Amino acid sequence: MTTTKTATRKRSSTKGTKKTSTSKRKWSRQVTQQSNALDLESGVFKTKDPKKIAESLKRSAEHSERKKSGPYQSAMSMLNFYINRAGKGLSNKEKEPLEKAKGELRKLFHREEG
Repeated sequence: MTTTKTATRKRSSTKGTKKTSTSKRKWSRQVTQQSNALDLESGVFKTKDPKKIAESLKRSAEHSERKKSGPYQSAMSMLNFYINRAGKGLSNKEKEPLEKAKGELRKLFHREEG
């Protein structure tokens, strides 16, 4: 009598893996610099003042010839994109002004809920 062993296959998980090639790591920078989303002011996401971030995004959104949607949607989309992708490596302290800038954008565009 012979017995056969069935090999069990492990599924490889991509969760938690880091991409090491430069081109893959820098794609979000390329999007913010070269996409048709907005013409951003230099260093807009580096400032610590949420109101200044929101004002800069509003200016960029209102004056950009490259945006595909309205100014509010374009500004909020770019802010969310930066927080979710380009700012992934930021600490909570560094993300705080960016998150607060969402509320400031809503105020500037008169989109406050409530």
